[in-house]
Amino acid sequence: MRVIIVGAGQVGSTIAEELAPLHDVVVIDVDRDRVESLTYDVDVLAVEGDGAELATLREAGLTDADMLIASTDDDETNIVVSGTAKTVADVFTIARVKNTKFLRTWRQAAGAFGVDHMVGTNLLTAQTVVRVIGLPAARDAETFAEGCIQMAEFGVPEDSPVANQTVREADRFESLTFAAILGEDDVVIPRGDTVIEPGSDVVVIGSPDSVREFAGALVPDADGLSDVFIIGGSDIGFHTARLLEQQGLTPRVIEQDPDRARELAEELTGSTVLESDATDREFLERENIDEADAVVTALDSDEKSLLSGLLAKRLGASRAIAVVDNGEYVPLFEAVGIDVAVNPREATAEEITRFTREQRAENVAIIESDRAEVLEIEVDAESVLVDRPIRESVADLPDGVVIGAISRDGELIKPRGDTVIEIDDHVVVFVDAEVIEEANSQL
Repeated sequence: MRVIIVGAGQVGSTIAEELAPLHDVVVIDVDRDRVESLTYDVDVLAVEGDGAELATLREAGLTDADMLIASTDDDETNIVVSGTAKTVADVFTIARVKNTKFLRTWRQAAGAFGVDHMVGTNLLTAQTVVRVIGLPAARDAETFAEGCIQMAEFGVPEDSPVANQTVREADRFESLTFAAILGEDDVVIPRGDTVIEPGSDVVVIGSPDSVREFAGALVPDADGLSDVFIIGGSDIGFHTARLLEQQGLTPRVIEQDPDRARELAEELTGSTVLESDATDREFLERENIDEADAVVTALDSDEKSLLSGLLAKRLGASRAIAVVDNGEYVPLFEAVGIDVAVNPREATAEEITRFTREQRAENVAIIESDRAEVLEIEVDAESVLVDRPIRESVADLPDGVVIGAISRDGELIKPRGDTVIEIDDHVVVFVDAEVIEEANSQL
């Protein structure tokens, strides 16, 4: 497949790196330095120019392209690029936008703007935050098979009862598969005697109930999610509050600007909006932030988000999740005390990459950018899995592949050695990044 990516910033470069091994990728950017640096690191064709100009798109081979991804930092540019491409080529277009008004218009009128698929960065970021916020120690989470199966990646705290246990000792759950243990430099496919080291990350796949139970075993003092603070009434903060309202929660939103606080109070009828400075310690203590199950910081500056999150933790909040605009800050935030740092650009790049890969899978979750993938596969007659006990079919798959769960007619089946997978089953599989191409050819 030939893919044209307009915009070589963090989003575009990440997508290019993910797609280049499997596809013919062309990247367009107005910045000469970005264009040159990208060609040194990734096997792509780079074109210097304005992707909104038809001449530049033609130079990039638009008429031969199968897909165009508009991923600049400007919403209007991405929409114009998509519309321009559609006027002269039969190409599938994907546009990244931050402002949800464009997303709403596109959803109401299919094909609006000449965009076939639109990814809303702010809404997507809020969804990412909400997915992990209710699972103690979770770093990522995704659902498969219409909600029947859940995957989650958990950090293992040093004081967790599960730390230093073997997988056999920790596996006390009816429908849970330990798919992988992620160390700093390696991906371990666990056996029964594999030790769960403190500080490692564990990827589990199973029913949503069993995943929640495992989260409770990791952090037994967590009482569930009831009291959530959102610091910053940005668009991301607004969407996070709205999504939590839909789950029956009443989040508290702290916004310093009086006009914005008034707007939020009018729109978020299920939230409590507080007009104040989130770095005001006395205010936070009066609001009992020490009893908060989670604090989400979504301010207009990464530095302010970091300080607010660390202050909330210091005052006793159980968990701090920060929205971080600069992707290079993510490991720093998590190293100094923020529990989870969510980078909107990284989340957007993963979502677009996921969509391009869903041409060969029902759903895809990308683990830690590129270390592994969790795939949902609808089994057909060509699959190595079909009509065979799992212990036989797994022997033909490369190392680094784990069958995590099976959905048959909407019911969850925990995979065991003698389980026979049937045609039309939905199988959720963990795949180490090093064997993705080989595994895909067999699954």
